[in-house]
Amino acid sequence: MLISLRNFHRFLVSQSLYPILLSSLLAFGIFAGRVLYSHSWNYNNLVYNLILAWVPYICSMVVIGLHQWHPGRWWLLLLPGVLWLVFFPNAPYLVTDFYHLEWRQPVPMWYDIGMLAIFAWTGCFLAIASLKSMQYIVNIYLSRIISWCFVGLTLGFSALGVYMGRFLRWNSWDLLLNPKDVLADIAVRLADPLNNLRFIGFTVMFTAILLVFYLMIISINRIEGPQK
Repeated sequence: MLISLRNFHRFLVSQSLYPILLSSLLAFGIFAGRVLYSHSWNYNNLVYNLILAWVPYICSMVVIGLHQWHPGRWWLLLLPGVLWLVFFPNAPYLVTDFYHLEWRQPVPMWYDIGMLAIFAWTGCFLAIASLKSMQYIVNIYLSRIISWCFVGLTLGFSALGVYMGRFLRWNSWDLLLNPKDVLADIAVRLADPLNNLRFIGFTVMFTAILLVFYLMIISINRIEGPQK
């Protein structure tokens, strides 16, 4: 029993669950403080968006767990892997909630900036943690080079998904329930890039930001102390 609990704890540590959980609780706590102080539910969309941001992270944990418990049975990873990809844009989407920032009395602006920042940071960290796990799986079953191509394509897809959600109001489940219209909406903009510069510019810029952020975070694991 103790060995099983210890192994489960190590699994959670490897998936960065504890700092992500701490960051999420802090975000919810700051939001709760705002509600108590202002007697309003302004920015309640942050809570909903953060819950959605947990979906791809949980899916990536399922993928890793299935891989560890049933090594070699790659077909078991397909369903949670597809769900992870569909819901992945919900994690970095939280960054765009700064779009709603404005002074809303009686709460000071600095409080709302801090609240939006912790929600955005938590969403990004959920994205990075889950993407790192999925890159690990792709590296095992395919190759290191393909795994990095996978990272780039995923981040590009995520940036595109964030744009579709923020400006065109599509949701992740629309890609599952109404894929034809979603893909048609994307195709129209890709076919005429000169008349859709915001779409192209946002997607390219957000992809670059997410890629640099990903590289920065995963590079921390490679930092070593001075040799003695």
